[in-house]
Amino acid sequence: MSVVEVSVDGGVALLTLNRPERRNAFTADMGRALGEHYATLDTDDSIRVVVVTGAPPAFCAGADFTNGDNTFDAPTDPDFTASPIQPPAFELRKPVIAAINGHAIGIGLTLALQADIRIVADNAWYAIPQVRFGVLPDAVSHWTVTHLAGLTAAAELLLTGRRHTGADLLRLGLANQVLPAQEVLPAALELAHDIATHTAPMSVALCKTLLWDTARDNLNPAQVAARETDLHRRLMGTPDAKEGVRAHLERRPPRWSARLPENGRTIPR
Repeated sequence: MSVVEVSVDGGVALLTLNRPERRNAFTADMGRALGEHYATLDTDDSIRVVVVTGAPPAFCAGADFTNGDNTFDAPTDPDFTASPIQPPAFELRKPVIAAINGHAIGIGLTLALQADIRIVADNAWYAIPQVRFGVLPDAVSHWTVTHLAGLTAAAELLLTGRRHTGADLLRLGLANQVLPAQEVLPAALELAHDIATHTAPMSVALCKTLLWDTARDNLNPAQVAARETDLHRRLMGTPDAKEGVRAHLERRPPRWSARLPENGRTIPR
């Protein structure tokens, strides 16, 4: 059994962290596999949305403590990185939904914060406790948490390492929905299929890239307006721009024709 299982249905790829006997505790192999699947799915035109979840009973319990107090030994690999999932979810051109169906601790939460949309369980605990283990938060969380929740909330989450509820995450802007655990994955898949059916691939890719670039490059309103104008010029008058209106007027699912480039970003930097 793979540490990350993959299934595909109707343009939606479901990635399942699959070490249930260890509450899907994170390993280097898991990070490598997740990144490889991200990269592969991003170049597959048949995939419109990626959903990430965990094999019950947890989403991801964080670092695997099998090695006891050697868990955070000094790295010997010259290629060591604190961001072991490459590419991160925010670099994909397709929406990534995290279906956080149970506890998400440490890198279990920080990897989910790289997704575009997060649906969380109401009976689980969420924390980024690395400072309580003598290390520090990972997976670009000093940027993602600040971007999503603001500096004040990020300081509390990252500097204290305290546990939070699903309701806390919703209040802080780190979650989109809080549901009973058994409803999290169905809700994520329903949303994913809605996106896959009704939205134009190129429109979504350009929108997502601009959303994350706005945060990453700290774009001001005038810069965003200029990029939006450029992207409107890129899309208006295309077959998809006509098909979207035509499908709406004819009350049928749209048939999109634009395809993403095989490699690379959709917006040059």
